[in-house]
Amino acid sequence: MTKKERVQFVIDTLEKLYPNPPIPLKHKDPYTLLIAVLLSAQSTDARVNTITPKLFAIADNPYDMVKLSVDQIREIIKPVGLSPMKSKGIYGLSKMIIEKHNGKVPDNFKDLEAFPAVGHKTASVVMSQAFGVPAFPVDTHIHRLMYRWNLSNGKSVAQTEKDAKRLFPKEIWNKLHLQIIYYGREYSPARGWNIEKDIITKTIGRKEFLKEVKNTKKIK
Repeated sequence: MTKKERVQFVIDTLEKLYPNPPIPLKHKDPYTLLIAVLLSAQSTDARVNTITPKLFAIADNPYDMVKLSVDQIREIIKPVGLSPMKSKGIYGLSKMIIEKHNGKVPDNFKDLEAFPAVGHKTASVVMSQAFGVPAFPVDTHIHRLMYRWNLSNGKSVAQTEKDAKRLFPKEIWNKLHLQIIYYGREYSPARGWNIEKDIITKTIGRKEFLKEVKNTKKIK
């Protein structure tokens, strides 16, 4: 297959498997999504979704959040990990939203990335999922699969994002990045990976992964 054909195979396969991928993190507006994405760093969406209802029951907007102390926030979010950094980030960005943005989450990368504990990936998720602006947030699943599928060199997340944006049509970025995440979790995980079930890698993957398929068949 040519690279163009491989890209189209990815698009077609994911569209069949996940025609309407839901947003994994529970939220009700840009602010709660921003907080949930911040909490998801080095944690799982499932774990975050068990913690945010408790946090949002107390403070689901920046005005209520700054009424809490950093220690109070930290105590609630402790199960997701990195709570010292995340609690300071939540308090700090909530204060900035009030003081600089009239209580509303800004809808641009520059202002989002100026918030404490908010990097480019978090900003990309918010821009994509809260505001519908084309973006391609690259998490560990997307970084892993773009390499396995020989669509990126795997050297950095920044390079993977650049390659994804270059290869895939802009109008499907917001949907596609979710589709790849779901595919990675279900068919192409980092651990416990069965390449026979991973139809995309099995069909278009790098040579070292295709060799694994052949070796598996020889053993059988």
